[in-house]
Amino acid sequence: MSKKFMYGIGAVKFKGKKLGYIEKNSWNNQPQKPEVAEVNAEQIPGAPVLVIPQSNGSFRPTFNLIQLDYENMAAAQGGDVAYDADKKTAIGWEAPDQVIELSGPWAIELVSGQTILIANGTLLSALGGQLTLTETAKIECELRMAQPTDGSKKPYAVYDSDKIPPQWRKRCLIDEITEGDVEMVDALSDQPEEGGHA
Repeated sequence: MSKKFMYGIGAVKFKGKKLGYIEKNSWNNQPQKPEVAEVNAEQIPGAPVLVIPQSNGSFRPTFNLIQLDYENMAAAQGGDVAYDADKKTAIGWEAPDQVIELSGPWAIELVSGQTILIANGTLLSALGGQLTLTETAKIECELRMAQPTDGSKKPYAVYDSDKIPPQWRKRCLIDEITEGDVEMVDALSDQPEEGGHA
């Protein structure tokens, strides 16, 4: 499989939990272009004399979650799952009674063989869709990236799914890591960020 192209949503994981089915053709990366400040001179009306970068480019993915079992509703919107008397079978979901913030690490696994890793993303979501015989209800979601909380300055990364470094696997709660991986993470965490100073 060629790694020169990125396509297809295979799985979306939030805090290590797979969210379930995403509606076909609903995923949109919603790119945010880099911001710049332009400095203009009276003597040169045609173009700015200086362009000063203000921020890097980013993206705010939007997507629709259509697998609405009660655990998924709680994962995507907060609130509480209601269980039967044996506490084994989910029988309902109750919306949160106060403002909540759903933030944490994300891993978007692609059919093309890469994984997009987001160290800290905040999920904004609401129940939407149409209740008809031709369409299902859905949770309409928007994912906004925020500064990582673990001290890293790198908000996101893209890696081959089978070669994700242990520090990113740990950061995004992808899977269990070995004792050797932990030692590698500790060693890497002692190194300065690329472009930084020791």
